Amino acid sequence: MIRSRGEKVFDVFNHIFLVILAAIMILPFLHVLAKSLSDEAAVMAGYVGIVPIGLNLRTYKYVVNNHEFLRSLYISIMVTGIGTFLHVLITSLVAYPLSRHYLVGRGPITFLFVFTMLFSGGLIPTYLVVKNLRLVDTLGALIFPGVFSVFNMIILRNFFAAIPDSLEEAAKIDGCSHIGIFFRIILPLSMPAIATVCVYTAVGYWNNYFSALIYINSRNLYPLAMYLRQVVVDTSSQLVDLNPEISNLNPQSVRNATVIASTVPILIVYPFLQRYFVTGIMLGAVKE
Repeated sequence: MIRSRGEKVFDVFNHIFLVILAAIMILPFLHVLAKSLSDEAAVMAGYVGIVPIGLNLRTYKYVVNNHEFLRSLYISIMVTGIGTFLHVLITSLVAYPLSRHYLVGRGPITFLFVFTMLFSGGLIPTYLVVKNLRLVDTLGALIFPGVFSVFNMIILRNFFAAIPDSLEEAAKIDGCSHIGIFFRIILPLSMPAIATVCVYTAVGYWNNYFSALIYINSRNLYPLAMYLRQVVVDTSSQLVDLNPEISNLNPQSVRNATVIASTVPILIVYPFLQRYFVTGIMLGAVKE
């Protein structure tokens, strides 16, 4: 295929733009990583760019051995795991019937769901609902408000609608129920879309500190994002329980090491789902 000069010029500028955009996103992360690994004197003097100066692992030793960090890490892993599972299950259970053309009232029901994307009750009514359900200051307040998303439901609905009806009809002939069709046929064929929703949901749960800020009063229930906020806002309060051997840690180094340590778990999970990500977005984004 012969490409015109305009297309070649566009490709050049497109690559340059994407490289600049990637640098804008990557350089701050490299700067934080370099400061977390650099000598404390270099960090305090402001000499650290994107390459570490010296090598200092004392802050990482403090972070990974800090009981508050480990407790928050455990809570975040539990909330993210349970929340993502429930979110995918409930959202897909709603999306499947709405993807079937024979469902009576499918259009109005879908409209009601989409309406909530534009108009919602707001923060105060949501807080009152959580309070009346007695979820305040419990892990349920971090999990249940996010177990359903209309946006993700639409992605799954469009993906399910693209699955041929002949597969469902063949399963019914073999005596399979709607539940059996959903779990044995629809879900296995929808792994790209499911993985995409898992990525969205897991990252959302992992980075969610606002729910903890609103609903959680006990520090023992702080997720990792809330703990990270506390460290970034006021590192001195996190250093009170340090032993004399490491009591002279640089607060900037502690902040940066905590940020990196909080990011690593979700970075480890993402590559396993990334190969499904683009496929799920493209196939679930087309409305027929």
